[in-house]
Amino acid sequence: MASLYLLAIAVLILSLLIPSLILTLSFLLFQANMSFSSLSRGRRLALSTIGVIAAGGAGLVFALHNSVKATDLELHAPSYPWSHGGFLSSLDHGSVRRGYQVYRQVCAACHSMDYIAFRNLIGVSHTEAEAKSLAEEFEILDGPDDNGEMFTRPGKLSDHFPKPYPNPEAARAANNGALPPDLSYIANARHGGEDYIFSLLTGYCDPPAGVEIREGLYFNPYFAGQAIGMAPPIYNEILEYDDGTPATLSQVAKDVCTFLRWASEPEHDDRKRMGLKIILMSTMVSAVLYYMKRHRWTVLKSRKMVYKPPK
Repeated sequence: MASLYLLAIAVLILSLLIPSLILTLSFLLFQANMSFSSLSRGRRLALSTIGVIAAGGAGLVFALHNSVKATDLELHAPSYPWSHGGFLSSLDHGSVRRGYQVYRQVCAACHSMDYIAFRNLIGVSHTEAEAKSLAEEFEILDGPDDNGEMFTRPGKLSDHFPKPYPNPEAARAANNGALPPDLSYIANARHGGEDYIFSLLTGYCDPPAGVEIREGLYFNPYFAGQAIGMAPPIYNEILEYDDGTPATLSQVAKDVCTFLRWASEPEHDDRKRMGLKIILMSTMVSAVLYYMKRHRWTVLKSRKMVYKPPK
């Protein structure tokens, strides 16, 4: 606590000194009324010293400010080498397919994906026949019919993923008051994206000495507040992949993170493909424009224009 008080005092002192240094620098420049190179050696040295002190003080204030941020009470997720992280790298569609299997068998029990439909899987992780078969496994409430009554029917490609709970109140009642977030755009909604999600899924551990966690909560250093209401959702061999991939903890977390990245950015691959086309086209157009400027307009630019007054 004492260190926090000292940091606060240092920030206060520097916040008072830096404006005065800046005002002094401005006053000296105003009094000189000339360029920096024309000043005397002593005055130039004084101005340089003031500038260095002001810049160093600003950097120190910024560092001290970040050192006492409340967000630093949680552990920041490291940066992982995702296969789709490169400038021209595409998503691993095999991993997207396995990630959907993880979502369906594990995550869908609590989390919804209201903005993803079964048709969105076509050409990404499943064929049209497979996506249609997946949709038909669910009973969807529809209606009203001609008699004004609701009815259930097999799912269609146009249907969105079914919700695990009918309303938020039911979701809170089933999860000790915690509301499981929708996962449709969770990779973009959390700072760190898939790095944060992967770290959160694999970061459950016992609380350190002196830290007590309320009953019904679990310790996770990557979660804000470090106490999360979601029990560890995945572990080794929690499911069996259709393609035979070993379902280790890290593999399951990696696949579901890749799936959630695709769900947040369905245009991920198309965007990078379009960016590559734009770069190639821009390079070609730039070469043509350079040729026109260098070899076509040079003749016109070198001509001497003579003004002839009217007779």
